Amino acid sequence: MTDMNSFLRRRPSRGFTLIEIMVVVVILGILAALVAPNVMRRIDDAQITKVKQDLRAFETALNLYKMDNYKYPTTEQGLKALITQPNDPTVRNWKQGGYLGNSGQLKDPWQNDYLYVYPGQHGEYDIYTLGADGQEGGEGVNADRGNWQTE
Repeated sequence: MTDMNSFLRRRPSRGFTLIEIMVVVVILGILAALVAPNVMRRIDDAQITKVKQDLRAFETALNLYKMDNYKYPTTEQGLKALITQPNDPTVRNWKQGGYLGNSGQLKDPWQNDYLYVYPGQHGEYDIYTLGADGQEGGEGVNADRGNWQTE
């Protein structure tokens, strides 16, 4: 029994070699290179979906606003008229609590303000975002998206 204990005590501890660590790092790098673009694409898709949902919610809120007040907010009043009552004597039936429910969010997923124009060029009113870059034009996640494009 003592021979076995002395054998166990004298056995050197073995760590990882530099080559083994490098192989693991390279494998992790390859996996990250394959997975990262797919994850980023999913994030972009989710943000675009969020824009479409926001535009539909604004359309619903604007229609409710018009039903109560017989007109849409002006461009100057903007989408803020859905959250706080405009200082306009003709807006008499404004709904307490606003028209957007608890969200009250007027920013797109990239933290830029949604833009509103009444009367619109594409319909009665235009609600749109300039995309991730915040500039007109662009493609993919940077493309402008408006209520006239929603399915």
